[in-house]
Amino acid sequence: MEQQDNDKRVAAPAELVSGAVRLVSLPEVCLRVNEMLDDPNTSAADFGRVISQDTGLTARLLKIVNSAFYGFPSRIETVSRAVAVIGLRELRGLVLAASAVETFSRIPNDVLNMVRFWRHSVYCGVVSKLLAERCHVLHSERLFVAGLLHDIGKLIICHRLPELARTAQRRIGEMQGFDFEIEQELMGFDHAEVGGELLDHWRMPQSLVNAVRYHHAPRSATDNLIEVALVHIANAMTGLAEQSLDVDVDMLIQPADPNAWEMVGLDPSVMDPVFTDAADQFVEALNMILPNHLPR
Repeated sequence: MEQQDNDKRVAAPAELVSGAVRLVSLPEVCLRVNEMLDDPNTSAADFGRVISQDTGLTARLLKIVNSAFYGFPSRIETVSRAVAVIGLRELRGLVLAASAVETFSRIPNDVLNMVRFWRHSVYCGVVSKLLAERCHVLHSERLFVAGLLHDIGKLIICHRLPELARTAQRRIGEMQGFDFEIEQELMGFDHAEVGGELLDHWRMPQSLVNAVRYHHAPRSATDNLIEVALVHIANAMTGLAEQSLDVDVDMLIQPADPNAWEMVGLDPSVMDPVFTDAADQFVEALNMILPNHLPR
């Protein structure tokens, strides 16, 4: 009962994020990397020196760039070399992804099935990137990070409002409703709003913030409409893929808004080839992103 009272006192996404500072604080090096990208004088060597101060992050980053997901012909041994090969912007996204997954990897499984959560998130990231490539979005690799982190607000809700999170999960199963609508009924906001607030708190690019914040409501976005629409469509496609594979999906799948397809200049007929390509990339992406202690 006391937990429910505590849940009710948290009234807005900003309060959830600011009240979970220890959980949601990225390593200082990750924030420094984000700032360095705004400095045109930053070199690959500068970038490498900063990241190398965090040995754990360095190891995760090198594991990612040396994975079959990227398929470079020779092994990349240093962060500076990784910057030279894949570029500053993509590496910034990978730094964020590696840091975020590690930051949230220890959340208990009793409120949210973490393996299912990360599998859904990684698949959405892969599909977001593949869709972005097909509509020739600049730096399409950043959409992998947007798709990967689209549901990150769920982790904050589960951490800060566990009883309400359990109630939401129960109602989603009983009513077969959209998760974001049930969250709004219970709390007055949903995981997409919380995720957007978190990424804003991390001082991430506005295109990433908006893609996460509006992935269930693309018509509400006023900026970064392409990114928002791509993650919205990818999320819908991920639900369809899970359904086709008989994954235990306990909620209704939000269909992609026709306006989102129009926004990105693609047709739903692209889904089949994207599903085919995603099947090849998903396992590799999962292996490069997930912490070792989580089963695949």
